[in-house]
Amino acid sequence: MYLLDFSLDNMSMMALILSIGFVVDDAIVMLENVVRHIEKGERPLQAAFSGSREIGFTIVSMTLSLAAVFIPVLFMGGILGRLFREFAVTICVAILISGMVSVTLTPMLCSRFLRAHGDQKQPGRLSRITGRLFNRMLHTYDGSLRWVLRHRPVMLVVFFALLGGTAFLFVKIPKGFIPDEDSDRLQVITEAAQGTSYYQMMEYQKKISEIMSRDPNIESFMSSTGGGWGSTSNQGRMMVQLIPRKQRALGVNEVIEQLRPKISGFPGVRVFMTVPSTIRIGGRMSKTAYDFTLQGPDTQELFRQAQVLEREMAKLPGLRDVTSDLQIKNPRVRLQIDRDRAAMYGLNAAQIEAALYDAYGPRWVSTIYAPTAQYRVLLELLPEYQKYADYLSLLYFKTGNGPLVPLDSFATLRTDAGPQSVNHSGQLPSVTLSFNLKPGVALGDAVNEVQETADRVLPPTITPSFQGTAKAFQDSLKNLGILLTVAIMVVYIVLGVLYESYVHPLTILSGLPSAGFGALLTLMIFHVDLSIYAFVGLMMLVGIVKKNAIMQIDFALEAERKEGKSPAEAIYEGCLIRFRPIMMTTMAALLGAIPISLGWGAGGEARRPLGLAVAGGLLFSQLITLYLTPVIYIYMAGLVERWSERRVTPELVAQPGLTGD
Repeated sequence: MYLLDFSLDNMSMMALILSIGFVVDDAIVMLENVVRHIEKGERPLQAAFSGSREIGFTIVSMTLSLAAVFIPVLFMGGILGRLFREFAVTICVAILISGMVSVTLTPMLCSRFLRAHGDQKQPGRLSRITGRLFNRMLHTYDGSLRWVLRHRPVMLVVFFALLGGTAFLFVKIPKGFIPDEDSDRLQVITEAAQGTSYYQMMEYQKKISEIMSRDPNIESFMSSTGGGWGSTSNQGRMMVQLIPRKQRALGVNEVIEQLRPKISGFPGVRVFMTVPSTIRIGGRMSKTAYDFTLQGPDTQELFRQAQVLEREMAKLPGLRDVTSDLQIKNPRVRLQIDRDRAAMYGLNAAQIEAALYDAYGPRWVSTIYAPTAQYRVLLELLPEYQKYADYLSLLYFKTGNGPLVPLDSFATLRTDAGPQSVNHSGQLPSVTLSFNLKPGVALGDAVNEVQETADRVLPPTITPSFQGTAKAFQDSLKNLGILLTVAIMVVYIVLGVLYESYVHPLTILSGLPSAGFGALLTLMIFHVDLSIYAFVGLMMLVGIVKKNAIMQIDFALEAERKEGKSPAEAIYEGCLIRFRPIMMTTMAALLGAIPISLGWGAGGEARRPLGLAVAGGLLFSQLITLYLTPVIYIYMAGLVERWSERRVTPELVAQPGLTGD
């Protein structure tokens, strides 16, 4: 991380936390295999040589295939690529280093620290209890594995059922993007009727501020009124700082739900409350979290259709706080100067505009310098003369000859309503509709509803598109499926190169549906969306789950080659011998994911989906792959054998002297 100039941020820290459960896996496998040889009567040094020689290729396969999962992440583009590059590099390098340590340092330490079987002390009470528990588990697994191997079609049906169930859950589970983090902050935006004066908005802000100041969850807030960056004159903003999360019983979203009925009851004022985004995407400032922009060449048609769509979106059950940046009913005074009459009085347009700015500007005309401070002198009318358009006729202008003349003597005043501003996206006029989600509604469902409503309501001349966070979510949803497929293909290629086989990688990857099913089912049980973090958890499961199969299959292949055992006998023996390291490595990875799945700490609720996906996928796949992998291995061995017979028989028949009389 230091050499690559990475910072110790949320993503790299999450990679380090998760790697704690993964980097010990290779060392566990090496240590367990050396201990197994010691239990067979070998001296520690000889056991270290024998065990490392026997398990070395297995560890290399596990390490390289797990690191290969993160290779596609390194080549991702856009916001997701920038977000997860540090995560992928950090955890990938940690895994590679752990593999190197496991095949070099770990066997050396075993030869020095482990004792021969006869020299070991008597086991303590805890050791005896755990030993008996493990023996019972192994005995139960032995009996159940025998039954499964005798009834292999049952497990094959389970495999296809899990494959279909995983696909079904992947389609049905609510999709999210980046979960909100409780960073002790929230944003409040108020909007009054178009044309509301600054002074009236200030009164609204004061009343809302009084309510906010009485809330025990709020530590401080800053209130501003009127026009500013991204806001109009009839809007107000509040940046609210909550007390630290440890001192609050409510999360930030619960605080919003508690405040909403208290500050939303003022007539003529709408209040929008949002949690500031963890990552700000897009430069458009809106009142709510998600943006949907309409563009069209005909401005009047665009404005009319935007209002129709806004009403339809407000009816959708998953949305709330539906609003738009369309401000076309702003009261205004159109002043038309009669230039001929103005010229008669010795006035021109520049002088008239300057005088109007003096009245309503205000204009900075001077500075008063005091001993310890300085004060700006601003020229403007008194507030009571700025309230009504009729007071414009009370403005008098000094003519070239000296006397004063009223404004209406050379100008015509007409009041109407019009747009306060006309927004553009690119080169076309645009209107942006924005919305928040109701509690429990997934962004993916809301995006689909809004898109379907727009397709039904809007004419072909209006072009709709999501912007900001919603657009990034749409793009990521298209890329994540491709990313997962590429990750599986990369792992298959790496395993194919290591085993020099097309079949064994398929056997190793046969446990992926069970891991995906367990992860998705866990997310649905805990009512958690399939967010970006959860999807990274699914990718990690691709690398983790196959470790069990690699340990089982490596032993079975070695038994077939050296001892001439049948595939069924070899995989049965491999499952029993590798049962102990499989249980140990799975528990290590599972316990490493538990702190993240509990959501402890500031912003823990955002990282929780990743921990839940990893923990749920590991627990479920651990139970299934212990039985599924040997069954798939036997079926695949049968297919290879039949394929070999079909290839060899024609060649033998074609050779001279083998055709028979």
